[in-house]
Amino acid sequence: MKYVNLGRSGLKVSRIALGCMSFGLEARAWRVDEAAGRPIIQRALELGVNFFDTADIYGAGESEMMLGRALADFARRDEVVIATKLYYPMRPERPGPVAQGDLRGHRRQPSPARHRPCRPLSDPPLGL
Repeated sequence: MKYVNLGRSGLKVSRIALGCMSFGLEARAWRVDEAAGRPIIQRALELGVNFFDTADIYGAGESEMMLGRALADFARRDEVVIATKLYYPMRPERPGPVAQGDLRGHRRQPSPARHRPCRPLSDPPLGL
């Protein structure tokens, strides 16, 4: 695996990231459940992937939880970088002024947030 600097962050990430949009429980033809997703994450780690991309809306939050559990089992936290996004509303049936984006506050924490645990991702703190 080849690794590159992620901007000027000091983080070295694999040139290939594993996108986790397909992980979750929603009924879609391209979704994989946890039993099918864990071997994918484990194989990516074996091949040197250390960069994982997810979002709170993927699989209605289940993608982040699956990724967090798998990484806790298969990797050391200081060996991986997790990128996530939090813009889109998690519950579109209940819109409101804080239903989407960073204003929701479910991830907003005092700086430096990247060093604090993110509950949906199980134990690992976010990389970015």
